[in-house]
Amino acid sequence: MSSSNKVLHRGYPLGTEAALGHPVENAGDEGKHLVDDRVALLDSLRIERADHGEVGSGRARWAGGIVASIALIAVAGWLLLAPSNALTVNAATATAAPGAAAVQRGSILDASGYVVARRQATVSAKSTGRVVDLEIEEGQRVEQGQVIARLDDTNARAALARAEAARAEARARLDAALVAVNNAAPTFARNQQQFARAVISAQDFDVAKASYDAARSSVDVEKRGLEVAEADVEVAERNLDDTVVRAPFAGIVTVKAAQEGEMVSPVSAGGGFTRTGIGTIVDMDSLEVEVDVSESFINRVRPGQNAAIKLNAYPDWSIPGHVVAIIPTADRAKATVRVRVAFEQKDARVLPEMGARVSFLTDDDEAPSSLSAQPAVLIPADAVQADGDTGVVYVIRNKTIERRAVRLGARTDLGQIVLAGIEPGTRIAVGDLSALADGARVHVEE
Repeated sequence: MSSSNKVLHRGYPLGTEAALGHPVENAGDEGKHLVDDRVALLDSLRIERADHGEVGSGRARWAGGIVASIALIAVAGWLLLAPSNALTVNAATATAAPGAAAVQRGSILDASGYVVARRQATVSAKSTGRVVDLEIEEGQRVEQGQVIARLDDTNARAALARAEAARAEARARLDAALVAVNNAAPTFARNQQQFARAVISAQDFDVAKASYDAARSSVDVEKRGLEVAEADVEVAERNLDDTVVRAPFAGIVTVKAAQEGEMVSPVSAGGGFTRTGIGTIVDMDSLEVEVDVSESFINRVRPGQNAAIKLNAYPDWSIPGHVVAIIPTADRAKATVRVRVAFEQKDARVLPEMGARVSFLTDDDEAPSSLSAQPAVLIPADAVQADGDTGVVYVIRNKTIERRAVRLGARTDLGQIVLAGIEPGTRIAVGDLSALADGARVHVEE
C-alpha cells in the first residue's frame, strides 16, 4: 500500500499507529514519511497559547464586570440606607411684611406701634360724693366746660349758707365798729382842744385818746374778720361748684366709669366700692402714633421727617405724617427708642389704641434705588445674623444652603423686616446658624 493511499487506520491519521507502537506496513520504505507524519501529528495536537490567552481575557472581563456591578449596587445601597452625615436645620418661609407689601420709594425704615392721644383724661370730681346725675355716654362728644355729672350737694349748700351767715355777722360787727369810731372822733377832737387850753388834765386826755384809739383798732379788726368771712364764703361756693363735674376739654367720651348712685372720689377708697373716675375723654385732634424703633436704626430717624402711616384696620390706606419728636431715652429691656409721629390728615376712622405701621421716608433724590421695587419681607428673628443695618441669612436650595447678605429694617414683635436680599416665598434656615457654611449639605425639617 502506497503512502498516498494511506488515509486513516483505526481512526488515526497515517503514521499514528507507528507512533503509538502499532506495526506499520512498508516501514523501511516509508520511514521518512513516518517521521514527517509524527511531526504533523504533534503539531495538530499542540494548543496555541495565543488562542488560550484571548479566551482567558474574555472570561476575566466578564468576571470583572460582574464584580464591579456588585460593588456599585453595594455602594448605592449604603448611600440609601446608611445614616446621612448632613447637618439638620429647621426651615421657615419668608412672607410679605404685614401692612407693607412693598417698600415705597424713599422708605428706609419700618416700625410698628399704636395710635395714642396726647390729650386724654379720666375725669373725676374734686371731692368725694354720691353721683346724682350722669349726663354722658360712650361715644358722645362733649365740649369744654360742659356738665357731665352732678354730685349730691346738700352738705356743700349747708356749708355755703353757714359761711354766708358768718360773713353777714362780720359785716355787722364792722358797721358797729365804724359807728363807734365815728362817735369817738368828735369827742377826742374836743378833748384835744381842751387839753391844749389846759381845761382838762393830761390824765383825762390820755383816757380819751385810749378810747379813740381802741375804736379805730376795732374797725381794723372787724375789717379783717369780714375778709375771713368772705373767704369762707368763697371756699363754700367752690365746694358747691365742685359737685358739678365739667369736661376739661372738647373730645369724645370713650369710657363711662360711674353710674348714678355710686360714690366717687379723687382718691382710692379702702373699701373698694368708691369709683375714682366718672369717665374718660379723648381729644381726637391730638391723636398720633407712637412707635418703638430699634436703637440700631434710630440714626435713620430725625424730627420733621416725612412718614407714611398704615393702620392695621385699613392696610390699603396710606396716611401722610411726620416725625414730631424722638423721646431722648432708650428702653434698656427692649433696646428701642420711642418716636412720636403725627397725622397730616384728621379722620374719624382713626381711633385710639389702633395698631399702626410707620414707614419713615427720605427725600426722593436720597431714596436708595435698590429699594424702589424691592418687596419687604418678614422672617423669624433667629433666621438672620444681624450686624447693624445688614445681616446674613442662609437660603435653602434643595439639599444645600446658600449664604446671602441682606439689608435689614426694623425688628418687630412678629420678627425681622428684610428690605433687600430675599423675596417672599424664599425658604431659609432658622435656629443656630453658627455651624452653617455656604454650600453645605443639610437635612431640612420644616
